Amino acid sequence: MSRQLAIQVEEAGQRVDKLLSAALEDMTRSAVQNLIENGCVTCGGKVLAKSAKLKLGDTILVELPEVRPLEVMPEDIPLDIVYEDSDLLVVNKPKGMVVHPAPGHEEGTLVNALLYHCGDSLSGINGVARPGIVHRIDKDTSGLLIVAKNDLSHTRLAEQIQAHTFTREYSAVVYGSFKTDSGTVDQPLGRHPTDRKKIAVLPQLPSARRAVTHFWVVKRFRDFTQLRLRLETGRTHQIRVHMAFLGHPVAGDPVYGPKKVIASLQGQCLHAGKIGFIHPRTQEYLEFEAPLPAYFTEFLQKLKEV
Repeated sequence: MSRQLAIQVEEAGQRVDKLLSAALEDMTRSAVQNLIENGCVTCGGKVLAKSAKLKLGDTILVELPEVRPLEVMPEDIPLDIVYEDSDLLVVNKPKGMVVHPAPGHEEGTLVNALLYHCGDSLSGINGVARPGIVHRIDKDTSGLLIVAKNDLSHTRLAEQIQAHTFTREYSAVVYGSFKTDSGTVDQPLGRHPTDRKKIAVLPQLPSARRAVTHFWVVKRFRDFTQLRLRLETGRTHQIRVHMAFLGHPVAGDPVYGPKKVIASLQGQCLHAGKIGFIHPRTQEYLEFEAPLPAYFTEFLQKLKEV
């Protein structure tokens, strides 16, 4: 499989490794470096070095290796199922569980558990590694996730997410105090220009996608604030990046929080507590809530009130 990239005005003069790291969003920086070093990146038939600088009008050809399909095996992992019918199910995912398999992490995921529970009754739109997965939440975020059992349900649920009619509310504990009781962050997000594992607010880049997060203060503590948040859009790491952008990173966040992370939380204090949608077959609006998990309430109990 190959991809062609025509160099635009804003890309002229950039090193090829930096440009490809930004363009190939689904690949890590090291994977891009390997492609270049293995002679998979050419311009005009000539193999490019990673330090090569490109000119306006250049067209580079990237030969991508064939992806080895994952062999995803069913696993008898207990699931906290909040709702289930013949079209979908709503699962309360525990903190620490990965949603779908990936190279190096092919066992113990939500998908492994779903395959055991549902058998072949999962939508196939997202491929063998992500059957039934309409949307996702991070490994160390707990809470509600909807799973489609057939392609019709998957398509209609995805359309609701695209139209921003899908209700997704979160609870979080963040650093610092807010002057106002509510607010909205409307800042575009894209892949971090130098750290491919991170997302960043990038208002200057045309490729960045609009991201909107609404928030309300639930309770103020001496050094932290408990928030209720509602996603209008659903970008990768959206809440975590938007809160860090405001100067209030999520407590325990090892990626966007302070260097001295709250290790006892074992990841960000973020819970997807409410989900609402129109049922793809009955057209009835359904809404479900999951109570705050123990790790969240135990952390709140340790905080000192204002």
